[in-house]
Amino acid sequence: MGFTNNLVMRTRAPTPVSRPPFCRSHGSVRVSRLVVAVFGSKDSSSGGSSKDVPATRDAEMSGIVFQPFQEVQAQLSVLDDIMDNAGVPGPTTMAAASLARMDYEGGLEAAINEQINVEYTMSYIYHSLAAFMDRDNVGLPGFAAYFKASSDEERHHANLLMAQQTRRGGRVKLKTIHAPESEYASEARGEALWSLELALGLEKLNFGKLRELHAVATEAGDAQVTHFLEDYLLHEQAKDVKKAADLVSRARRAGPGLGVFELDLLLQREYGYGLEGGDGNGAGAAAGA
Repeated sequence: MGFTNNLVMRTRAPTPVSRPPFCRSHGSVRVSRLVVAVFGSKDSSSGGSSKDVPATRDAEMSGIVFQPFQEVQAQLSVLDDIMDNAGVPGPTTMAAASLARMDYEGGLEAAINEQINVEYTMSYIYHSLAAFMDRDNVGLPGFAAYFKASSDEERHHANLLMAQQTRRGGRVKLKTIHAPESEYASEARGEALWSLELALGLEKLNFGKLRELHAVATEAGDAQVTHFLEDYLLHEQAKDVKKAADLVSRARRAGPGLGVFELDLLLQREYGYGLEGGDGNGAGAAAGA
């Protein structure tokens, strides 16, 4: 019986400790004061109460480093120069000014336009090489498909640069493209090896041009452009240089004659047959797969 009484006494629930009423809402009061400190309280004209603002508001606000409604005024003033008094685009200013442009250096804009021209020029040369390899008296459809794919890739790079230019509020200015050669025969090296060595030289040249453009963006302090070049162009261009170098090594090792024929078959398996691609019977790449 004594043991039971001791067990009851030991298991009896402790008496709850009473807490001041304000402790239950202490966290919400702290959050409320933090919100007021960051965003400010409503003034009397908007129906708010000034008593929600702590007495030490000025001291608390001294730690705020971003004042959006004050700092945005500079950007709004730029828009005022572009928009007319009615709040719609002006008839003369909209054609010359960009709403999205911000800290975009003019020299960098010009350099991107030059690189667009480089990409289109390379695409033009590769397309000419593809047409040469597709001739009946050359008969290298795998080489033709490879150079056609290279032409498409360079044009895709030009499109990426054009999209980047307009994204930053720049103006795309296409320049004149020089006509490429139409004959790529070489008595000493043969059509296959000569064309692949030319492609390797072009890829390395383009890699250097992209690095020069990256240097211009770095000097301008434009992190967005440097990030774009690194992610979408420079890394891919380095892989293209390696691929072209591998093909040159294979062509040199294979030698003329039957070695070129075997290398052409290898390119057919990877890129398709001729300028049209596919299986060589008029079917596209998807149908011939």
